[in-house]
Amino acid sequence: MPYTFLATAAFGLEGVVANELKRMNIAARAQNGGALFEASLLDAYKANLCLRTADRVLLVLAQERAVTFEELFQLVGRIPWEQYLGRDASIHVSGKCVRSRLMSVRDCQSVSKKAIVQRLMQRLRVHHLPETGTVYPVEVAIVNDMARVTLDLSGDALNRRGYRTWNGEAPLRETLAAALVDLSPWRKGMRLYDPCCGTGTLLIEAAIKAVNRPAGIRRSFACEQFGFMPLSEMKALRASLLSSCNEQTAFDIGGSDISPEALELCRRHIRQAGFDGRIQVRQQDLRTLQLDGEPGVFLINPPYGERLSDQQGARGLYREIGLLLKRHPGWKLAVITADPAFERFFGRRADKKRRLYNGRLECEFYLYDQLG
Repeated sequence: MPYTFLATAAFGLEGVVANELKRMNIAARAQNGGALFEASLLDAYKANLCLRTADRVLLVLAQERAVTFEELFQLVGRIPWEQYLGRDASIHVSGKCVRSRLMSVRDCQSVSKKAIVQRLMQRLRVHHLPETGTVYPVEVAIVNDMARVTLDLSGDALNRRGYRTWNGEAPLRETLAAALVDLSPWRKGMRLYDPCCGTGTLLIEAAIKAVNRPAGIRRSFACEQFGFMPLSEMKALRASLLSSCNEQTAFDIGGSDISPEALELCRRHIRQAGFDGRIQVRQQDLRTLQLDGEPGVFLINPPYGERLSDQQGARGLYREIGLLLKRHPGWKLAVITADPAFERFFGRRADKKRRLYNGRLECEFYLYDQLG
């Protein structure tokens, strides 16, 4: 029996997530907030293991209009919770209310929890639920009076790959970094260089793609503790995916940064990601950077003038990126920034650009074909 799932995503990445699912032979359609798909429970587990640009995988249990607390109570109470939750399940209900008549998140959580508990006590014929067992994260999201009840299969957000345990200033989320790799001109076998590599997230996400490693293969997920999941099949799938990636695949991925503190964190992250000695990074001022050999792709997340430095300094760096490209004929460039004046200070309009969000910052992802 197919179930309905939502792979949530940052605004602007819904289509990227849908395309990832399609490459996994899972039919999906993008919508605001993510990609909706119908699949088996095992497919949903595969999505958790393999998706590189999604935030979470949610099992959609119900979706219906609710404008009163009674309607919400009835909606939640009709879900067959006894099929999903055990007698000792620890039920954690989170909530979200946006542009709806029901706008008290706390009250919506309370009503929903009461409906779940009442349903379970009736169906299990018990007078008390100890809630001492596995945690089941339930979310009740009400947007424009439409209530959606989901069970979070991921647990920790999917960007928590496990390799980044230290953060520098203004870190780039792993899922956005993976999306930038996918949307850039870089493809497996090409050279990639980040002259503002910071703590290394772009480099590591590119290397993960290069060796065909499932992004979540080194972490656990909440659904691995759920009794209704096909646990033995999930274990076999994880082993199969692990054996199918080729960690010895050769790649040419490297970077540099002017900050020794950022590079120290970068090297730690590279080591923890399993790429020690394979991703080469060095301390180098972008203004004096000169690379020899075959051209490739510069993929850059420079300071925006919002977080890391003042706007004047950031715009001076954009000019230097333009000069960097002139010193490297044949190279391509992909750069993300929240500064709308980037093209003017860089010195040329982008061949393509795409609007994305880095946290709450509205950004443009500028793509340049061969320059120089």
